[in-house]
Amino acid sequence: MSLEENKAIVRGVIEAENKHNPALMDEFIALDFVSDPDTPAEVRGLESLKQIYTQYYKGFPDLIGTIEDIIAEGDEVWVRYTGTGTHTGEFMGIAPTGKKVTLKAFCIYRIVDTKVVEWRQVVDMLDFYKKLGVIEYTETGKKLFPEDVK
Repeated sequence: MSLEENKAIVRGVIEAENKHNPALMDEFIALDFVSDPDTPAEVRGLESLKQIYTQYYKGFPDLIGTIEDIIAEGDEVWVRYTGTGTHTGEFMGIAPTGKKVTLKAFCIYRIVDTKVVEWRQVVDMLDFYKKLGVIEYTETGKKLFPEDVK
């Protein structure tokens, strides 16, 4: 596959995410897909991935993902990603806060035969949880990052 075709597949994944219909992932994600292998965040299989998306959609019904940068090399596509949504539903045991938050991530998608078979991601969950109000600064943190404390 060409680099442009691989990037188009990843763009399709993000577009499917933004439609909030996990069934649309069938077109882009391999059945034996794996996310973040060898980490506690590992996800195996298309159906497991769909369940995770469903959790995000329930917690953030207006969630929209944006590709900030996209680069392809070989069978990999690298993306700098931003997701924005309002926390109006329960998410990972966190009661709705009504806060609009932004999630930033870097993702590497590996594509084989027109399907994403693997992706690895680095997600700024610390900032995400701070924005939700789940994590509070210590007194030292407030001194180090006064502009972040509200």
